[in-house]
Amino acid sequence: MTVIPLLVSMLQATALGVETQEAERSSADDATPTEEPARKRFFFATSAFMLANAVPMPDPPGFAQLDFGVRLTDHDTVSVQAITWKYHAPLGIPYGPDYGKPHTFFPGHVRDYGVGLAYQRYLWKGLFAQAHATPFLQQYFDPQGELIQTGFQLFLTGRVGYHIDFWKKRLFVEPSIACTAWPVNTNLPSAFQALEDEYPSVFLLEPGFHVGVSFD
Repeated sequence: MTVIPLLVSMLQATALGVETQEAERSSADDATPTEEPARKRFFFATSAFMLANAVPMPDPPGFAQLDFGVRLTDHDTVSVQAITWKYHAPLGIPYGPDYGKPHTFFPGHVRDYGVGLAYQRYLWKGLFAQAHATPFLQQYFDPQGELIQTGFQLFLTGRVGYHIDFWKKRLFVEPSIACTAWPVNTNLPSAFQALEDEYPSVFLLEPGFHVGVSFD
């Protein structure tokens, strides 16, 4: 008869030990914070404006952009940006009655090629501020597509946007708004320069939407 109380005591002790281990494990799990995956170190990105190349129009912009970036810290990134595009009117025409109107068009067009640098600083969660500087080789063409001459432009951009990650931080999008300026803009043909002089060398509230892929 003494065996049964002994077995009961052993079972009670075993159950108590299991409950103690479960409690300790649960306490340890609660004490360990759930950490989000860190942003990956490198990324490639481009502008959604490239989709304009696929829109049926008489003279598409021929826009292309490729960025390669490195995340230096959780808050700082730098990137190299290669860009080319074509435009037909002064860049400083503000939103309003003159925007996109034929009477503002150059007698020809401008083709730009540039490689620039950008610095991005995260301010709060995905909110960021970014500064770009891109020197452009500018080619000026007449209405027949013949090259007239070349010039130089320094294009500066200040941008505020929000970084949104997807798929375990492998993909991202960045809607943004920017202000641009080109304090250096040289060797325009006289007819181009006459139109350029009618408008400021800044453009405010330019929307942006970048997409990219991140990797280590």
